[in-house]
Amino acid sequence: MEPFVTLTGVAAPLQRQNIDTDAIIPSREMKTVGKTGLSGGLFANWRYADVAARTENPDFILNRAPFRQATILLAGSNFGCGSSREHAVWALKEWGVRCIVAPSFGAIFHGNCVRNGILPVTLPADAVAALATAAGQATSDDPAPARLTVDLRQGLLTGPHLGSDPGTYPFTLSPADRDMLLEGLDAIGLTLKRLPAIQSFEADYRAATPWALPVPTL
Repeated sequence: MEPFVTLTGVAAPLQRQNIDTDAIIPSREMKTVGKTGLSGGLFANWRYADVAARTENPDFILNRAPFRQATILLAGSNFGCGSSREHAVWALKEWGVRCIVAPSFGAIFHGNCVRNGILPVTLPADAVAALATAAGQATSDDPAPARLTVDLRQGLLTGPHLGSDPGTYPFTLSPADRDMLLEGLDAIGLTLKRLPAIQSFEADYRAATPWALPVPTL
């Protein structure tokens, strides 16, 4: 998994509340059990005026410049609620999203993001709304209002100056989630980092409680 340290990119405002995993990728678009081949179905009911023909809806934010190249989403509250559908995260990742900023996330979706290298940033609703308002002013000729920098090591998101607002927003992530993203580790990789401690515990346990161990069979 690619480590996440810093990211500078265009942020697409998607200020709808309670966007669930079925909206992110409808079940009919899940034609594979792998992590690839899913980006075409991302937000399919919104991206396409005609889903079967894949005719784009020109009003949908990800079909407009400069947001076709968005690597960050500015979402509404409870983003990723609904089912535990990991395909939703896979589709976002394949499309190019590396960070999602929202006031809150579905709990399972939040964990799936971390395990797949997408940084979920939780900010107050008014901060997300302000960033989304600024991003909405971006054009193909001037994408600057939508350009954000996310620094995971420092726990800072930096956007355009908004009046008296300095444009810098601190955020936090659990130490385990932060380490997984910074080092590009999945749950197994994070466990293997502690292999010496695991092996030491196993040796001590075997020495202290030999009666609790299975008896070898011949």
